[in-house]
Amino acid sequence: MNSVDQIIVTRKHSLKEGLELLNQSGMSILLLVGADKTLQRTVTDGDIRRLLLAGKGLGDTLESLEARVPVVGLIDASNAEILDLMDRYEINQVPVVDANNRPAGLYLRHKIQPRILLSVPHMGEYERQFVEEAFQTNWIAPLGPNVDAFEKELADYVGSQHAAALNSGTAAIHLALRLLDVAQNDWVLCSSFTFVASANPILYQGAVPIFIDSDPATWNMSPAALEKALQECCRRGKKPKAIVVVHLYGQSANMEAIMAISEAYGVPVVEDAAESMGASYRGQHTGTFGKFGIFSFNGNKIITTSGGGMLVSDDGELIEKARFLSTQAKDPVAHYEHSEVGYNYRMSNVLAGIGRGQLKVLAERVQSRRKVFFRYRDAFADMECVDWMPEPEGDFSNRWLSSFSLNPRKTEITPRVLIEALAELNIEARPVWKPMHLQPLFKGARYFSHDEEQSYCDYLFRTSICLPSASSMSVAQQDSVIDCILDVLK
Repeated sequence: MNSVDQIIVTRKHSLKEGLELLNQSGMSILLLVGADKTLQRTVTDGDIRRLLLAGKGLGDTLESLEARVPVVGLIDASNAEILDLMDRYEINQVPVVDANNRPAGLYLRHKIQPRILLSVPHMGEYERQFVEEAFQTNWIAPLGPNVDAFEKELADYVGSQHAAALNSGTAAIHLALRLLDVAQNDWVLCSSFTFVASANPILYQGAVPIFIDSDPATWNMSPAALEKALQECCRRGKKPKAIVVVHLYGQSANMEAIMAISEAYGVPVVEDAAESMGASYRGQHTGTFGKFGIFSFNGNKIITTSGGGMLVSDDGELIEKARFLSTQAKDPVAHYEHSEVGYNYRMSNVLAGIGRGQLKVLAERVQSRRKVFFRYRDAFADMECVDWMPEPEGDFSNRWLSSFSLNPRKTEITPRVLIEALAELNIEARPVWKPMHLQPLFKGARYFSHDEEQSYCDYLFRTSICLPSASSMSVAQQDSVIDCILDVLK
């Protein structure tokens, strides 16, 4: 609890003195007391600005402020009770009074609330039902009824013919490349602007990644850069084995253009839709355009199984082969016979139960994340330096993470400044992904930029930030993020 000595004012204080105290204290409110030192109301810089706009001068006093019953906590209130008050009245500070209604301290939300994280699991009741069913039937080991049902339910949801539940999205990408016969020294084209899990499986197969820049229209793989890369590969006489397209932060890539290029050159597409579950491109779910689509249910994703992934395809034989490879490639004989390398990649029946429950509320989770995004967007509408991650007409982003870039021509503020300011308030924000072609792991890898002028994903890495976006975020938590950013940008 903070001391209030620096923020006590009376009606004899001038407006100028009030503004100076707000500035000196670093607090966002003052406490107006009467002659008997009892709390009469709180005063914000907004209250003082309204008096000035009404014609008062800086030398005028706070006498003209109308009486207002303040929201207060009792001196013996718990942190949970104070947070409940903050949430109920959508405020970020609560003064505490003693038995005589005299100010005794001030609670600030960021000092007592749990850390506001970037993206957290959002659990409900459905998950518990399916998990309890797994316990009651003793289907605890990998595979079981929940796994079978989760595969079918997810495939039906996205509009794919077949699905294999795995222990991670990374495993799904790896199996997709294996099933496309990607092998030692083969070339694989991959989005550069992504998390490393999109590219690591290329190395698992001993193949060579070639990275592709982003398109300003989507922040995802640039069709122009992709075609340049394929033309160069053809000139060198070696056709790539696959194209790994990433749907970043829940926004689809330009799949019409990318699939046209894929078909023209005869190179299959693997869609990394790890971040875009519930998103669509022109009415069709992401992850269902290419030969394979992959989804992730990691703990920070829009729906989660704590850890898990899914490989989808319209090719039933390949999905059946994925199931075979993901269970150690055990040949169908009574004894343990193995003719090829397999993996321990299958999802457990317990985790699949969580996934089934999460899938039931996916549409709600998407709408919640989009609501958070629109609230941010509206709050920063007057900030000309803020350029939001685009959502082209006809696309539907799940807004897994609300992300924007700071136009360096319009502000000197950098993402690092915002991230540090938010961290001081116990709020997590992150830089966007560092492009793969800039990573030490891929030093020397070939890279094709969107145009000759600049590498667009390099620009995004320098200028962009991801904000807390959990579907369970309260309005008050969102306000904490918004107020901090506005204070810095203004």
